[in-house]
Amino acid sequence: MKKVVFFLGLFVVLFGFNSCKKCKGEQPISRIVNNGTESVSVHIETSGGNTVNINNILSGQTSEDKSFAEGQVDFTISIGNMIDQNVSVVMTECWEYEIVIDENNNVSSIPKDRNE
Repeated sequence: MKKVVFFLGLFVVLFGFNSCKKCKGEQPISRIVNNGTESVSVHIETSGGNTVNINNILSGQTSEDKSFAEGQVDFTISIGNMIDQNVSVVMTECWEYEIVIDENNNVSSIPKDRNE
């Protein structure tokens, strides 16, 4: 009887840990955070070859979230009249990615696991 109670308790604990995930198989999402000095426009090419454009993100603003299929996503970022900057991100389900333009107009990608 003690073995049954032990295994039942173990099953409940293991099942409980597995069901605590906030994200289950959801597509990755991305947003553009413009902390730079100029307005920003972004051309996005997804892993499936689709394109998305987000235009005129003003300094100090953040774009809406966009979801994409898993895989490599290429961002071409136009900052004012500067030379375009390119960032490629391999996106995975249940992750979100901020493409951040900092105060010096440098571009970086910041990934975050939505299950944490």
